[in-house]
Amino acid sequence: MQITGKLFKVFEGNQVTDKFKKREFVVEYAENTQYPEFILFQLNQDKCSLIDAFKVNDSIEVHFNLTGRPWTNKEGVTKYFTNLVAWKLNKADNANPQSIVEEPRSENSSDDDLPF
Repeated sequence: MQITGKLFKVFEGNQVTDKFKKREFVVEYAENTQYPEFILFQLNQDKCSLIDAFKVNDSIEVHFNLTGRPWTNKEGVTKYFTNLVAWKLNKADNANPQSIVEEPRSENSSDDDLPF
């Protein structure tokens, strides 16, 4: 999936465990400029430094995966978490500053012009 918006906030990295680190950032997405959305993304491991190439208010294109998982607390109550895990960041084209695109799930697309 992909979204384009304005970089709103960047957080410091967080070493969660010995083997896992993450860094979060927020993108202002304004499909309707009167009611902008502020969307939290997460970078993991070696991708944490990708955001260093950007500054607040830059127009940014974020490629990400939507992930989710259950977690059961000590009392036996299960909660569900959803994360938007970014894996690629680009400077956005200002001609199209607000968009969401869903990437195809299969590499074998039926509208591929290549004969193989």
